[in-house]
Amino acid sequence: MLKIISVVGARPNFMKVAPLHKAFEKLSEESGKWKSAEGGESKKEEEKNSSIAHQPLTINHLICHTGQHYDEKMSKVFFDELELPKPDFYLGVGSGSHAEQTAKVMIEFEKILLQEKPDLVIVVGDVNSTIACSLAAVKLHIKVAHVEAGLRSFDKEMPEEINRVLTDTISDFLFITEKSGLENLKNSGISDEKVFFVGNCMIDSLIHYLPKVDKSTILETYCLLPTAYLLVTLHRPSNVDEAKSLREVIEMLNHLSEKRKIVFPIHPRTRANIKAFGLESFLNENIILTDPIGYLDFISLVKNCELVITDSGGIQEESTYLGVQCLTLRDNTERPVTVEVGTNHLVGTDFKKAELAAVEILSGKKKIGKIPELWDGKAAERIVRILVEKLNC
Repeated sequence: MLKIISVVGARPNFMKVAPLHKAFEKLSEESGKWKSAEGGESKKEEEKNSSIAHQPLTINHLICHTGQHYDEKMSKVFFDELELPKPDFYLGVGSGSHAEQTAKVMIEFEKILLQEKPDLVIVVGDVNSTIACSLAAVKLHIKVAHVEAGLRSFDKEMPEEINRVLTDTISDFLFITEKSGLENLKNSGISDEKVFFVGNCMIDSLIHYLPKVDKSTILETYCLLPTAYLLVTLHRPSNVDEAKSLREVIEMLNHLSEKRKIVFPIHPRTRANIKAFGLESFLNENIILTDPIGYLDFISLVKNCELVITDSGGIQEESTYLGVQCLTLRDNTERPVTVEVGTNHLVGTDFKKAELAAVEILSGKKKIGKIPELWDGKAAERIVRILVEKLNC
C-alpha cells in the first residue's frame, strides 16, 4: 500500500488537489492498471506496468488542510463543489506573519507525518503551506512532489516567489504546467530526472466542471448579460495596501464602469483597506462588490465576462483556457505562457496605462489566444501514473 498526503492551504490549492484525488481513487479501483491518454494501454506500457498490474495496488490518499486561509463557509463550498472528501487532517493555523504562519504549519504538520509515516507528500502552488509542509517532510526523509513547479516571476519581493524557488530545490518530483518551467529548473541546476512536463491540474478541474459551471445562475443573481460586464479581482499588496495605489485603482474602475458593469468579488484585505483609507464613497454604483464567490459561480463569471482585470495567478490561466481577455495589473508574471500563447495582457501597475489598455480591448482590440500544450484535462492522470511507477519500483 502507498500512503500519500496532499496538502491544501489556500483556495487555489483546492482546484489542484481535487483532480489528483480523483485520479488516485480511479487508479486504486483499477488495481494499479491505468489507461493511457489515448484511451488504451500500448504493449510497451503494458510491459512497463506489468509488475504493478499483476498485483493489486492500494493507494491511501489523504488530504491535509492547513487552514492557512480559512473561511468555514467558503471551505465547505469548495470541498462540496469539487467533490473532495472531508479533510483527513485540519491544522487550523490561521493567519499571522509569514514567519508565524510557516512555523505553525511546520510544527503541526510534523506531528501528522510522525503519526502517519506517509510514502509521499504532495504540495501544490506557492503558498506558505507549500514550503512549510515540504520542509517538514524532507527533514523526516519523506519524499515530496511539487505540483505546479518551475514557475518564476523573478521578483524576490513576492513571498510566493521565495516559496516556489525553495520548494523546487528540495522536492523529489517536480511537475510542470508550462515549458518555461523546464528552462527555469534547468537553469537552477535541478536534475532532469526529477522534472516532468504534465500539464495543468487547475485546468483539469476547469474542464471537468464546465458542465456544472454552465448551470450556474450567478449572472441572473447580479442582473448581468454575457460579455457585457467586467470581472475584477485584486489583492496583491502593491495594488491594495497603499492608499495612493488603491485610490488610483478605484479611479480606473470608476472610469471603466461608465462603459460596462463591473463585478468585483472583493478580497477581505482589499475591503478592509478601502474602509481604512476612507475610499468607500469613491466607488461608482456601477461597481458591484460581492463577498468571495464559490468556484462554480466564479468560473461562470470568468467564462461569460468581456474582460478580466486581476493581479491573481490562477485566473490568468483560467481566462486563457476559456479564451477570455485578461489584464494583469503586475509588472511580471510567473505564467508567461498566458501572455505568449494565451489571452493575457501584462500591463504593469501604471493604472492610467492599464485603463487605456482596457478601453482598447472593449473597443475590439483583442488577442486571439490558443490553449497551451497539455492543458487537456489529463495532467492529474499523468502525475499519478508517474508517481505510482516511481514509488512502486
